[in-house]
Formats: sequence, C-alpha cells, structure tokens
Amino acid sequence: MSDAAAPLRPKTVTACVLLIGDEILSGRTRDSNLAYIATHLNRIGVQVREARVIPDVEETIVATLNEVRARYDYVFTTGGIGPTHDDITADAVAKAFGVAITHHPEAVKILGDHYKATGGEFNEARMRMARLPEGASMIDNPLSKAPGFQIGNVFVMAGVPMVMQVMLDSLTGRLEGGATMQSRTVTGQVGEGTIAEKLGQVQARHPDIGIGSYPYYRGKTFGTSIVLRGTDSSALDRAAAEVMALMREFGAEPAMGDPA
Repeated sequence: MSDAAAPLRPKTVTACVLLIGDEILSGRTRDSNLAYIATHLNRIGVQVREARVIPDVEETIVATLNEVRARYDYVFTTGGIGPTHDDITADAVAKAFGVAITHHPEAVKILGDHYKATGGEFNEARMRMARLPEGASMIDNPLSKAPGFQIGNVFVMAGVPMVMQVMLDSLTGRLEGGATMQSRTVTGQVGEGTIAEKLGQVQARHPDIGIGSYPYYRGKTFGTSIVLRGTDSSALDRAAAEVMALMREFGAEPAMGDPA
C-alpha cells in the first residue's frame, strides 16, 4: 500500500448577507445587491448559505448580526451607512461588538478632502459617514469616498449598488476562499412529477450534491431542468450522468444546459 496521503479536500467557507433597509421591505427599492455578492463570492470560493432582509431597527440589526456572525465565516451587510438620521447600521454594529463608535481620523481626512475638492460642505451630517466602530478597518470607496468598514468577520458596505460593488471588489484580497460551488444543468422534455420518485433516489445516492428540479414551458412544449450543485466536479459529472439516464428511461432525450 502507498504511504502517500490522500489529497486534502478544499474546506468550505460560508457567508451570510444582511440587506438592511426599510425601503427594501416596503418595495420602494428593488434589491440587486444579493445576486452580485453571491456571484462574486462564489467565484472566489465563498458560499453564501443565507440571506436576510431586515429593517432599520437597532435591536433587530444587533440581534441578527450576533446570531449570523457566530454561525458563518463571513457576514456582509448592505445599507444604512449614509449621512441621515435613519442610517444606523454603523451604530448597531458597534453595539453588537460591544465597542464605542468614533470619528476615524483617516475617514475624516478622506471625506474632508473630497468635499473641499468638489465644493460641498463638510457638515455634521456628512461627518457621520466618518464614524467607525473602534477596532474597525476601512473599506475603500473610490466613487463617493464615504468608507465602509470591517470589524471581525463582518463587512459593512453601502446600499447603493455601484458603491457596494466597488467596495466588494476591493475586499477580494482580505477574503480566504475555499471550495468553489459548481453546477450542471440537465434538461429534458419530461414532466417533473414523472421523474420525481426516481430523482429522489439519485439524490439519496449523492448526498453531497444538491439537486433541484425546475419545470419549464415553451409554447406547447414543456419539460424539466435538473440543476445539480456541488464542489466536486467528478461527483457532479457522475450524478448528472445518472439524471440523463433517468430521463432516457422515461423516453426523453436529455441535453446539458438550460432549455432553448
């Protein structure tokens, strides 16, 4: 027998996204941040396992943040770090960590220089955006200059999509990724209910693969797309081959990919 050690499997790194803001819950603002964050993180090997939309209520932010930061490797928040009275995320994060919140000297300078250059007044409201919890490090904001921040495993970012995106892009070097989630899609003109029982058997044989079933309708034709997700490409291929064989068993010719 060989003494060579088996190759180590990449570890799983998990994340939660908190979308903070009454405007999202009211329907006034349509969120686009979650899809961008999840796609970006998966690309570097961080799997988003949960996302929540919560209101601008300090007690809710504190309780939710303390719950999820203990459960996941990373937590990413969006919203509530602007200059107005209802931008309370920074204060709530400081309370969750049990630290004070103060004006960060470097943030004050960055914002002061920005408003001096643009002719804007660096007033008390705008000074609020330079407040960070003690021990936090800034997240750069090349667009509007008001920084986000990191404290522990929590990353606090703006709610405005363009600003959030540049903040997240700047964080890549700080994040330690793991196994990247991959997917395969098998599509065939067969009813979801027709293959449901045997598809469950395929799932039972591949517990490490997530298998989802999605019916589709295209004019007078219908069928089912089976999406398989996992971190092991070989295991994915084996499970996908079983799904293709299953569809052929019921008279459908499967194809890889989404329905045309």
